[in-house]
Amino acid sequence: VIKCKAAVAWAPNQPLSIEEIEVQPPKTEEVRIKMVSTGICRTDDHAIHGELPGMNFPVIFGHEGAGIIESVGKGVTGLKPGDKVVPLCLPQCGKCSSCLNAQSNFCFKSHYEPQNVLLDKTSRFSCKGKVVDHFVWTSTFSEYIVMPAGAVAKIDDKAPMEKACLFGCGFPTGYGAAVNTAKVEPGTTCAVFGLGAIGLSVIIGCKVSKASRIIAIDINSSKFEKAKLFGATDCINPKDFSKPIQEVIKEMTGDGVHYSFECIGITDIMKAALECTHPGYGTSVVIGVAPQDEKVTFDPLLLLTGRTWKGSLYGGFKSLDSVPQLVSDYMAGKFDLDGLVTHTLPFTQINEGFELLRAGKSIRTVLLF
Repeated sequence: VIKCKAAVAWAPNQPLSIEEIEVQPPKTEEVRIKMVSTGICRTDDHAIHGELPGMNFPVIFGHEGAGIIESVGKGVTGLKPGDKVVPLCLPQCGKCSSCLNAQSNFCFKSHYEPQNVLLDKTSRFSCKGKVVDHFVWTSTFSEYIVMPAGAVAKIDDKAPMEKACLFGCGFPTGYGAAVNTAKVEPGTTCAVFGLGAIGLSVIIGCKVSKASRIIAIDINSSKFEKAKLFGATDCINPKDFSKPIQEVIKEMTGDGVHYSFECIGITDIMKAALECTHPGYGTSVVIGVAPQDEKVTFDPLLLLTGRTWKGSLYGGFKSLDSVPQLVSDYMAGKFDLDGLVTHTLPFTQINEGFELLRAGKSIRTVLLF
């Protein structure tokens, strides 16, 4: 058993508490990882506020991280102590009907297995004599974590760990929505709603796909300079217009864009993103996680006239197969992620990192252990 520090959420809507916890050794087909870095994602903030279904407290959040394997349990192959890895919040069991389908990455392990405990239905965390739950198996807001070996991706030993954590969620989710889910084509027009780490990663994907026009939309104009650095050709703030933003985009593009991406998790914006696409061939991709029980109401004629509405989870990437390749592509210079990280803080300042997110002052804050 290892004693270490972790940010424990004892109840919803409260600051995270840095506590000493106990982390049990890995059991059969599990690994224990010493975390090096973790990013702060908007989904973690939703979880802190109790907006995700199936949450129990106390719990250790965090799902975007990178670390080094400390020990392995029985039956583990392909992973060993000292390996650099990215914990995967979306597993790839390789056995369910979704994993066996080349068109899908939604592993049923993430749906049917409760990811607040491990596969034997127990937790490896405890604090002050109480059992503490996991979060989507990753719980990267802890110095040490235990995970199923099948949900851990080994990456290049030379990968910079302060950037490698981005491959746990933010970058693949946005980049893949453009290159995999939408399959953006050269010469097309795109609209990206929300310029956080995921929205900027969408822009990277659109640029790599050679889109001719990329319109970035956000109510925080301070993010426009960075959006242009990543490839946005136009930046617009809905607050600057008296008419709905979808009407503005349609006027800018002549009846609508080829592709739009909703990267915020607001149902009204999901609808606006659909409405700003071109009749007949427009495609809108939903990436943002809406609060629990939110519903979308829209005119079915929007789809009847030929538009396509799609969802994208983890950018459509099969996680175990894709993360090592994505890291290698980054190291080979296929794309530049440096501007996504606006703040780097020690792990103990995690609550300050969340305040930066809520105030709109950060793109991605990375915490170092």
